[in-house]
Amino acid sequence: MIEAQSLTKRYGKKLAVDDLSFSVTPGKVTGFLGPNGAGKSTTMRMILGLDKPTSGQVRIGGKRYEELRHPLRTVGALLDAKWVHPNRSARAHLLWMARSNKIPTRRVDEVLDIVGLSSVADKRAGGFSLGMSQRLGIAGALLGDPEVLLFDEPVNGLDPEGILWIRQFMQRLADEGRTVFVSSHLLSEMALTASELVVIGRGKLIAQSSTEEFVARATGQSVKVRSPQLDVLSKALSAEGANLTDTDDGLIVSGLDSERIGEIALAHNVVLHELSPQRGSLEQAFMSITGDSVEYHAEAGTGPGTETSNPLPTTDN
Repeated sequence: MIEAQSLTKRYGKKLAVDDLSFSVTPGKVTGFLGPNGAGKSTTMRMILGLDKPTSGQVRIGGKRYEELRHPLRTVGALLDAKWVHPNRSARAHLLWMARSNKIPTRRVDEVLDIVGLSSVADKRAGGFSLGMSQRLGIAGALLGDPEVLLFDEPVNGLDPEGILWIRQFMQRLADEGRTVFVSSHLLSEMALTASELVVIGRGKLIAQSSTEEFVARATGQSVKVRSPQLDVLSKALSAEGANLTDTDDGLIVSGLDSERIGEIALAHNVVLHELSPQRGSLEQAFMSITGDSVEYHAEAGTGPGTETSNPLPTTDN
């Protein structure tokens, strides 16, 4: 379990993380979302002891990272896929990591096999593609068979087959009871991968909830209705205070749930051909909730190079 309490991080006058508290529980894939410059990378670095908080604290399994005797056995992380000496082979890189934490050397070949790099284990890591480097980084995260795993943009450089593999792999790790915390800009992928979300903006917590709750709260509730008697049904629904939007083959109804719409249709002897709740996308929800936390916006309806004069985002993501 990861527990962050009032985390704050300043770099000079820049406030990167602002009194941030959240928890990441075992048995779920928890997505970590936020616009560019929101403080996600800084937060992950503080979790791993790479950056010291200005105030507040973060604990992994009840301990600070620096208190862990053999940290790779407790927490594994992929923050930078290219963090490897280019002249070392994949196997040599992992052997070095294993020795530093007293991990049996046989584990190196096990994780190379898990991520599909056994055939290139003795090749220079500097010649790897980004996708292969991602797989090597994941192997390093798994090396100590840890209970807590952090991944920052783990699908970068992966082909569709690789993206599907890492999605299923992270879900399998969570099903084993591990704590899985993953940051990604690919919202469509996060919608398929994460059951829980931590969303931040400008260093502050915006929301922590299930993915389903986050989308429902941000995009509202609507129902698609098709019927050969739309005129009758429209009048009845309007009388109940529903908001109606015409479509090519029916109505989108907001303000009433599907059960109430069905009851109204029955009361007016209206035949229904479709009554289906409409769920917004994670992307729509994210844009709706984080809009005020984006550091710059493009002018609507304008071409490239016409952004507003708001500051450019920082390199932290």
